[in-house]
Amino acid sequence: MTKSKQSRSRIAAFHHAFSGWWYVLQTQRNAWIHALATLGVIVLGYWLSIERSDWAVLLLAIGLVWLAEFLNTALEAVVDLASPKMHPLARVGKDVGAAGVLISAATAAVIGLLILGPPLLDRLGL
Repeated sequence: MTKSKQSRSRIAAFHHAFSGWWYVLQTQRNAWIHALATLGVIVLGYWLSIERSDWAVLLLAIGLVWLAEFLNTALEAVVDLASPKMHPLARVGKDVGAAGVLISAATAAVIGLLILGPPLLDRLGL
């Protein structure tokens, strides 16, 4: 493959990835909750001037929540394609995918409280 074709292929890959991202934001209500939580954590972390290592942990937690949401959306689409009619196993697949998002979001919330809670309480004088 020529260098020009490789470059176009990479650009197309990024285009597909961003199309997927936009699809999630357009179709998944919980993605907007994740987006607001992400923004809130970033603003709060900046305001509290947290340490670099704390940023790393928070960003990892945020990334894992987004990853779970994206994988769950992909799983739901594939299940809908493979099983357009209601099927008990299709429901199990979707429910388990949703549980994965819930687990990652709950874990991220605990991480956020552990990292942001103490400096926030100090900043507020509590």
